[in-house]
Amino acid sequence: MSTMNISLPDNLKHFVDQQVAGRGYGTSSEYVRELIRRDRDRQQLRNLLLEGASSEATEPVNTSYFDSLRERATKQSSK
Repeated sequence: MSTMNISLPDNLKHFVDQQVAGRGYGTSSEYVRELIRRDRDRQQLRNLLLEGASSEATEPVNTSYFDSLRERATKQSSK
């Protein structure tokens, strides 16, 4: 694992310390890693939404379409 050092103003350091203590993180590194993962996931979701919004419609949306999406999502989440 690589190491990264960051500098924070006192008020942000205090905030991070509060989050670590109050939310069950073992270290400030765990908290920062979680923030980075969430941001990465948010960006991936945004990109998928933009890709979907810019694609051409292929078929009408109906119950079977949503059933198919649920099935695909379930398979993806179990990976």
